[in-house]
Amino acid sequence: MENYIARTAAMEWKPLTEKGVDTSGLFVKSLRFDEQKQRSPAILLKFEPGAKYPYHNHPAGEEILLLKGSCMINESLLSEGDYLYTPPGFKHDVKSESGCEMLLIIPAEVEVLVK
Repeated sequence: MENYIARTAAMEWKPLTEKGVDTSGLFVKSLRFDEQKQRSPAILLKFEPGAKYPYHNHPAGEEILLLKGSCMINESLLSEGDYLYTPPGFKHDVKSESGCEMLLIIPAEVEVLVK
């Protein structure tokens, strides 16, 4: 059982890095790493105040649970405790003026788009 538990309080936040994407102020904790796909489909993501993630597509959809703070997804405000399901092909950007932490379930790699 221990191999399947992510002890998030003991994990360190690591800078999010994506080739060609400005990810300054974004930090991640991988909850589960898929060896076959070589990516994490379940993560905690932290936005420092003023951080943003560019306009992008979710080919397989996405689930977000906002744990702390608030953020804007497109023109909608998400606050602590809010849950958002985005269907496959949903496109949006994310920004947080005050900072936030969220749980993300992302079945497939996102595609960064030019708006």
